[in-house]
Amino acid sequence: MRPLSIGIIGYGAIGHDLFQAIEAGHAGSAVCPAVLVHRARTDGTVPQAVISDPDRFFAQPFDAVIECAGHDGLRQHGDTVLCHGADLLVTSVGALTDDALRTALIDSAEANGKKLILPSAGIGALDMLSAAAVGGLTRVVVEVRKDPVSWKGTIAETMVDLDTLSSATVLYEGPVREGARRYPANVNISAAAAFAGLGLDQTALRIVADPAITTHVVRLEAEGAFGKMQFQEDVIPSDSNPKTGKIVAMALIKTVRHMSSAFVVGA
Repeated sequence: MRPLSIGIIGYGAIGHDLFQAIEAGHAGSAVCPAVLVHRARTDGTVPQAVISDPDRFFAQPFDAVIECAGHDGLRQHGDTVLCHGADLLVTSVGALTDDALRTALIDSAEANGKKLILPSAGIGALDMLSAAAVGGLTRVVVEVRKDPVSWKGTIAETMVDLDTLSSATVLYEGPVREGARRYPANVNISAAAAFAGLGLDQTALRIVADPAITTHVVRLEAEGAFGKMQFQEDVIPSDSNPKTGKIVAMALIKTVRHMSSAFVVGA
């Protein structure tokens, strides 16, 4: 079986770790011939596979491309990925709260015989939540609780003084659709949970800045015909990007392993 050809868009904390894992052979039978970035680096600190020319990138015969570049990266390149015959895996799931963008990408995937895939990435229990949705859900709540540093550079800075915050503070409480729009780099996981379950407008989201923690705590609760479930993760932030948990790159490595393996557990 030939190696799976994977393209990566973005070379930040997630894209870097994913590329390095593929190169080291830790992501199953996969290769990564190219990584697309917005601006080229000329200081020799990145591999030759990291390029800024979209034409060179899309000239590669990818089986799948993994977006790790944020909402703008998905908007700019998502349709092109699908039109060039590759499946598209999205980490910036919050961008799909834009109904027009989501519909356009789904239509493009169908027209080109490809798939638009939302990997589990930073949140677990999506398999159980989507299974429960088959029988019917009545309630889904997602809470994203992070230390104040993780909310730097967001709208939270206009609401509270993140440097002097002394107690846990709710930054947002309401439907996922609006919360994901307000915090595009921090709560993509809530959008993934919404798409797996009750949808963007019926899934409740609570966003909290908590100076008592140094990790990312995500809690998912659901009720329905299946019964009840509770899931909680407490993950370490990425060294290079405090808005992202280390587990995200690990989860994508797992996804690539599944895609390139004849033996899959947890599909």
